Amino acid sequence: MKRVILLSLASALPCLAAGALFAQQIGGPGRDAPRLRGPEPFTRDTPAPPMQRQITDDVRRRRNYPDQPPLIPHAIEGYALDLNANKCLSCHSRQFTEQSQAPMISVTHYQDRNGNFLGELAPRRYACLTCHVPQTTAQPLVENLFTDIRELAEPERQGRR
Repeated sequence: MKRVILLSLASALPCLAAGALFAQQIGGPGRDAPRLRGPEPFTRDTPAPPMQRQITDDVRRRRNYPDQPPLIPHAIEGYALDLNANKCLSCHSRQFTEQSQAPMISVTHYQDRNGNFLGELAPRRYACLTCHVPQTTAQPLVENLFTDIRELAEPERQGRR
């Protein structure tokens, strides 16, 4: 029995050593996963980068994928958003869109989780900043490799002609 255990250990040891060397080689300089916290190791405290300037030109941005919540194209600093007030509703609710010329809140925001339509905003859709965020001048932390369905379908369509 001892002999079987010793043989197992003796054969496992080179595999473990090779695995450790391979892991070091993959994680070496330039081959690491993208760092979202900068070049410093995650164990070291570093000061937060300065906040990026918000884009406040009121121009709607193209959505990057289906069902992406629209970005907020205007300043929202100082907006009240708590249990008693939601500043977003003063322009985007159904009754104020004509005078504010702001886009109306999607009808999906007036549905409960069972799909039933309500007479007012669903409570689970009240906190706008859960999904909608302001656009800033910040550069992406990692490269976006998203490919739109139209780009994927285009070569297929040309092949049929």
